[in-house]
Amino acid sequence: MDSAYLHQMTRALGRVRLPGSKSISNRALLLAALAEGATSLTGVLESEDTAVMKDALAALGVGVESLDSPGKVRVTGIGRGNGFPIKAAELYMGNSGTSARSLTAALALADGSYVVKGVARMHERPIGDLVETLRAIGAQVDYLGREGFPPLAIAPWPRPDLRTVRVRGDISSQFVSAILMALGWTGEAATVEVEGELASRPYVDLTLGLMKGFGVSVSNDGGPLFDLAKGEGYVSPRTFHVEGDASSASYFLAAGALGGGPVRVEGVGRASAQGDVRFTEVLEQLGARIEMGDDWIECSGRPPFKAFDLDMSAIPDAAMTAAVLALFTEGGPCTLRRIASWRVKETDRITAMANELKKFGARVQEGADFLRIFPPLDMLTRRPSTVAPVSIDTYDDHRMAMCFSLSCFGPRPVRINDPGCVSKTFPNYFAEFARLVS
Repeated sequence: MDSAYLHQMTRALGRVRLPGSKSISNRALLLAALAEGATSLTGVLESEDTAVMKDALAALGVGVESLDSPGKVRVTGIGRGNGFPIKAAELYMGNSGTSARSLTAALALADGSYVVKGVARMHERPIGDLVETLRAIGAQVDYLGREGFPPLAIAPWPRPDLRTVRVRGDISSQFVSAILMALGWTGEAATVEVEGELASRPYVDLTLGLMKGFGVSVSNDGGPLFDLAKGEGYVSPRTFHVEGDASSASYFLAAGALGGGPVRVEGVGRASAQGDVRFTEVLEQLGARIEMGDDWIECSGRPPFKAFDLDMSAIPDAAMTAAVLALFTEGGPCTLRRIASWRVKETDRITAMANELKKFGARVQEGADFLRIFPPLDMLTRRPSTVAPVSIDTYDDHRMAMCFSLSCFGPRPVRINDPGCVSKTFPNYFAEFARLVS
């Protein structure tokens, strides 16, 4: 299917069971691979991003076995100090930044020779800060193309004294998470110092919680220093459940706010480890109603929403959903601040978002780390329309496709080009969305 046609919607009602969290799934797969013992994972996301991680681990000789039900995987870990069974491999990571960056750090502290590569866009996403940190602790990582970007060639690590490891955190929190997870595998004492502002701090907190679940505790008081004590590396917890994806929850909750609701998402709630559950605070600020349990969230509401000016650095993925909701606000422009990380995602999301929002008649200002949206008046008319649909380009970016599905609550139908790009994290998204809206 080359496009998905969404007629004008006015109602959203129902409930949806969320797929597993991408961020947790890929971290858990890697930690299980590095741990001593076998781990049965449940709730693992089944998508392109997790497939490339599972395939890469299997290519490295890790036992990765799909079990009798969807999302259930047994991983037989290699344990501390053993390295990967396969000592030379070329690994294809698609466009999965989480997979490529975390696995690169682990490979750099291993004893083999590896190549890490991906799609063309992956080779445009910066990795220089991570490579610089790895080189500073003796890792041998070389660029096979443009300096600062994949593909990478990795040689065996000579295992020097770690001491203080410094890493920049302002481009991507994934660099910090990757270093922490790799160092935890070594079992050696180390202090990680984050230089500059740490972007998307909740994702690092998520990493620390997962590491603790696999037996490695990291001390941190909220500042730039992360202390790892000497230990035995990761140990399997035997079983581990992956909670639902909070970023994916944002689309359905926003639909509830646009279409009356209530819409309930199941699999995340007040007990969630993911920072993106804080998107509920954004919805409440806009005027939507939120109810929440330990593992569910429910949203209801109707436009117009209140205009907003928000720091979105903690929830950059869910912030894209807020950008589309800005079309349905009144009372002034809406501004999303501190979203510089959008520039280095699956596409340059600041520019891509600006391009597509303008198709609805919005005036948009973009900066290095902000987006300001002046919504058009006709998005709030809700009058049935027979005009041609708004054609949305998705830039091979799953989140562009999913968040712009919400624009069908405006006065015009919408055509989402290349809807199949959602297979990266949520292959059946459009079927689930169609089930809830009318």
